[in-house]
Amino acid sequence: MSPANPVVTHAALRGTIHAQLMWNRLLSVVEEQAQTLIRTAFGTSTREAGDLSAGVFLPDGRMIAQAVTGTPGHVNSMAESVKHFLLAFPAATMAEGDVYLTNDPWKGTGHLFDMTMVTPVVRAGQVVALFASTLHVVDIGGIGAGPDGTQVYHEGLFLPILKLFDAGQPNEAVFDIVRANVREPVQVIGDLHALVACNEIGGRRLRTMMDEFGLGDLHAVGEYIIRQAGQAMTAAIAAWPHGTWHNSMTIDGYETPITLQASLTISPDGIDVDFTGSSPVVARGINVPKAYTDAYTSFGIRCLIGADIPNNAGSLAPVRVHAPEGSILNAPFPCAVTARHIIGQMLPDVVFGCLRQARAGVVPAEGSSSLWNIQLSGGQPLAGAGAGELLQGRRFAITSFSTGGTGARPGKDGLSTTSFPSGVRNVSVEILETVSPLVFWRKEYRPDSGGAGQQRGGLGQVIEVANAEGAPMVLAAAWDRLLFPARGADGGLAGAPGRVSLASGQALRGKGRQLVPGGERLVVETPGGGGIGNPAARDSEKLAADLRNGLVSAAQASASYGLDAAPGNAALA
Repeated sequence: MSPANPVVTHAALRGTIHAQLMWNRLLSVVEEQAQTLIRTAFGTSTREAGDLSAGVFLPDGRMIAQAVTGTPGHVNSMAESVKHFLLAFPAATMAEGDVYLTNDPWKGTGHLFDMTMVTPVVRAGQVVALFASTLHVVDIGGIGAGPDGTQVYHEGLFLPILKLFDAGQPNEAVFDIVRANVREPVQVIGDLHALVACNEIGGRRLRTMMDEFGLGDLHAVGEYIIRQAGQAMTAAIAAWPHGTWHNSMTIDGYETPITLQASLTISPDGIDVDFTGSSPVVARGINVPKAYTDAYTSFGIRCLIGADIPNNAGSLAPVRVHAPEGSILNAPFPCAVTARHIIGQMLPDVVFGCLRQARAGVVPAEGSSSLWNIQLSGGQPLAGAGAGELLQGRRFAITSFSTGGTGARPGKDGLSTTSFPSGVRNVSVEILETVSPLVFWRKEYRPDSGGAGQQRGGLGQVIEVANAEGAPMVLAAAWDRLLFPARGADGGLAGAPGRVSLASGQALRGKGRQLVPGGERLVVETPGGGGIGNPAARDSEKLAADLRNGLVSAAQASASYGLDAAPGNAALA
């Protein structure tokens, strides 16, 4: 070994350690950015449920790092949205104190309720980085939550990419327009200021980091991080079989069922997912902008391929998504898109169905997937259904981020009442009862809802809620898997379908605005996840524990698991 070699090796090691320190520091910067948003937000969706995203970008719009706190739908679509901001306002035109905003579903994160904000970090007259963040506001005007609109014009206030602050001075006209168009102006304006604050904190911490590391810009470290993530993702893809696999899923839709059709190709160049054959757009707000399709498709892949690789421009680039324009997964303007999560959050399951064929034994079964958010409001009229009575009630609007069960996992049962793939937390019932006249009478596991299998699907839940003042309220339903439950895999059975009704017994629709009469209780039963493997092969101790804990009834143990074939089984006692 030549005398120079140890010096080269030591220098390379020192450079790697230095880069790792800067990477860890960037993660702490964006996580503090996200936590600032949680601490300062007015809306419960952000401060209680974590329905947000935060990240730092190079001046050309490529994402370097994202906060762990947040949702895939926000993070992965925000990763592309910053590029749209730069087309409208090039980095060379940005100045210290500028702040930019949009809720454009096609250039943001998929619907008008999500506000995306971008703030430049300027040093020596040059933009060295961009901070972006997103949150879901409680109201955006229009007809309100739910998929009832037929065009985006019905769904609320549409803000194109615009400058909200100019050199530190607020654009008061924009704030006035927002106040005039939303039902909860204090909360919405408060959330906008929270976005401003979180990006400002990110910029402040980044400047401190750059001073400590002696950085004039982020170009070198950003390129290194993105390149390393890209190379790691390429290596992870290479470890999987190459080929093309197909999967199809049928879900409820609004008035008629929807087909989601995918072909997934793994090659040395990366992963291509093609949704050709999926249903066309519909005249209701369940259509999905392409950015949201990209977000949850890539997330589904990353759950299984490269799950431990940082999520940034480098690791996202090898995953390419095609959806024909005009399909429900690439809805053009001005399609209605408010409840795009209903279909978009099914896409990881669609992708899993392809990957299960590529590599058996490592892929979960289907789950309830899309959120079962309970969206209730009072003091607002519903045409043709007791409008006068509604107007006499107390005005409120809440969203409870309710969930069903996930699919069984290889070697493990599914997770009960777990928010996958969105990752948002539920808002506690105590908080919801504090900000509204609601009382939650029941919130419990739904027995027998997990699909039977060697590994059982996760359970859904039963929620019973009423207006304590006896006034009627409006339910904005945006739910799926009432007609087509989560399918099991490898001999496992399907999970239970969802159901929504009044306590008096009247069934309600899974989608659309509906009246809950005064004095009635709303009963929501969320779906369960599918099972994996032959139910007869389930471990007897696990089945006995399910029986003892009330997760599986004696009737299902007999019907689905064949437990009655084992005479004297003490688990049934």
